[in-house]
Amino acid sequence: MEEKTWKVMGGSGALNIAVGVTVLVIGIVSGVLLIVSGAKLLARRSKILF
Repeated sequence: MEEKTWKVMGGSGALNIAVGVTVLVIGIVSGVLLIVSGAKLLARRSKILF
C-alpha cells in the first residue's frame, strides 16, 4: 500500500513540475511579446492621427 502511495506522489510531483515549467515559459513569452508591442506603439505614436 505504501509503495503505491509513493508512486502516486512521485507521478503527481513530476506532473506539477512539468506544468509549472510550461506556465513559466508561456508567461515569459507573453510578457516579452507585450513589451515589444508596447514599445512599437510608443515609437509610432507620433504617426497616429485621430
